[in-house]
Amino acid sequence: MSQGVSAQQADDPVQRAKDICLRLLQFRPRTRAELQQALARKGIDADVADEVLSRLDEVGLIDDKAFAEMWVRSRHTYEGLGRRALAAELRRKGVDESVTSEAVATVDPDSEEARARQLVRKKLRVLPPTTDTATTIRRLAGLLARKGYPESLTFRIIRDELAISGRDTTPLDQTPLD
Repeated sequence: MSQGVSAQQADDPVQRAKDICLRLLQFRPRTRAELQQALARKGIDADVADEVLSRLDEVGLIDDKAFAEMWVRSRHTYEGLGRRALAAELRRKGVDESVTSEAVATVDPDSEEARARQLVRKKLRVLPPTTDTATTIRRLAGLLARKGYPESLTFRIIRDELAISGRDTTPLDQTPLD
């Protein structure tokens, strides 16, 4: 056995499951579903996994609500993700829908708009001014769509930011955005 693990610990499925979970939790918080999937991949019996995960939940090492709040704050701030993308990520991580909705609701519309504007401004700085208007709009809209921003917000911000930067807004001026 390596790293000081006794033969008895290696044979004890509960201890093995705890070790797996604690090792994963050392690097970042995890959802209950993520840990459950990891235990299943390692061949841990579902009953043993439930026992260990329930105990970790009791002592506060697993907290899907706290995880969701931290995830939303971090991914919105540093990756610029909108509410739709944040909700999709939390669902993929196995977070309950009510917890997901509550966490995503902490991103207020003004904050979402401000972050989308920052993303558009940053992209406009690296797009050559000679890029044609249709290509510019397509690239900016694609960026915000991938980040999970709603279409009405996307095109309103693109129109505003193109006008501020002195670029052509004619294709967007002819389209109702609200």
